[in-house]
Amino acid sequence: MHPARQKKLIRWVLILTALSLALGLILYALKQNINLFYTPTELLNAHIQNGQVVRLGGYVGQHSVHYAMTGRSVSFVVTDKKHQISIQYQGVLPTLFREGQGVVITGRFDSSHQFIADQVLAKHDENYMPAILKKSLQGQTA
Repeated sequence: MHPARQKKLIRWVLILTALSLALGLILYALKQNINLFYTPTELLNAHIQNGQVVRLGGYVGQHSVHYAMTGRSVSFVVTDKKHQISIQYQGVLPTLFREGQGVVITGRFDSSHQFIADQVLAKHDENYMPAILKKSLQGQTA
């Protein structure tokens, strides 16, 4: 091989190697920011160890929200219309939390196979509008 071609080939191999390495590092960094979740059906079919932290997404079951007498904990059911999982949570629920609402929950199964939530996030639909904005818009149309 001609020395000029050999230098050009080595240069291209180094460039491709550097680009591959940079792309790999970018994807690795982004992997930590991707927040995917299991549906109840997927979670029941997955082999999750007790204590392993997972994210669960679904809808709050109708007539399933029960507050403790102390008001500090709540139990409810999350469903994907096929399966449901009972959730225990201690803390303040998001304002948008209600029956039938989409939620994403971070938590783990305990030894009695009860899902203990550490964080509850309520998802809003694409029609969501803050109450203040809705009132101001209604005032303009009246």
